[in-house]
Amino acid sequence: MAVDRTSLSELIDVNEQAILTEWLKLLKQAVGTSGGRIKDGELQTQCRDFLAALRQALSSGVEDVQSEPYERVRELLADMSRSRAFQGFSPGETATFVFSLKQPLFERLRHAHAGNGEMIAEGSWTMSLLLDQLGLYTVEVYQRSREEVVIRQQGEIAELSTPVVKLWDGILALPLIGTLDSARTQVVMENLLQAIVDRSAKIAIIDITGVPTVDTLVAQHLLKTIAAARLMGADCIVSGIRPQIAQTMVHLGVDLNVTSKASLADALKLALHRTGRRVVALKAPVPEAA
Repeated sequence: MAVDRTSLSELIDVNEQAILTEWLKLLKQAVGTSGGRIKDGELQTQCRDFLAALRQALSSGVEDVQSEPYERVRELLADMSRSRAFQGFSPGETATFVFSLKQPLFERLRHAHAGNGEMIAEGSWTMSLLLDQLGLYTVEVYQRSREEVVIRQQGEIAELSTPVVKLWDGILALPLIGTLDSARTQVVMENLLQAIVDRSAKIAIIDITGVPTVDTLVAQHLLKTIAAARLMGADCIVSGIRPQIAQTMVHLGVDLNVTSKASLADALKLALHRTGRRVVALKAPVPEAA
């Protein structure tokens, strides 16, 4: 009699507690709780629920893990994989949740068919194919979840790295740090335009002191931002163009078609002049107490 998936379901049903105990022991030996990121009680619940769902799915005799009988199994694995991805587990630690179940199942299979090598071999092959498919599914969900985390973090970093600062009434500064790409340019543009509207700004200073290089693509992104600000009624000044960047821009034939200054201080001075203001030194220093 060949070992089918229904037979594996019966094997789990009869030995469920023993399999669960040995599985938990192997999991803790392999990855533990990874520095307390997952509690023992939570791990036990995940293993118990998964084993029960797997037993129920196997009882259907269906082989395709993407089929309806395995829906609950996939849901549990997906929740576990996403949770591990957000908690900082590695792909190997996540996949071990499924693959470490092989040994307890094999031990129960060996005891159930002691002396019958053919039955043990067939059962082991059927079991390995099943858990390998579920393990791959686990890694796929983990990978998608990690990509979601990275994309979200990139968006948060982009938001934090593009602050719009009010220097004076009607004067804003946008200090840029790092390389400008299409996605970040969109964030920069949105933040700047919203700040222009909220603060009724007339002049926006775009400081590129922290931009490592300016090539044709970066220049195009800057031009888009400047053009959008002008459409909102704000004039732009670019500051922080270092000698190396100036030489590169000349070599590339890049023309920003905007007033530029070497430093943010010079740009602020020009902005104050354009708005009818100026900073003057007092004839005598003001006492600190005042």
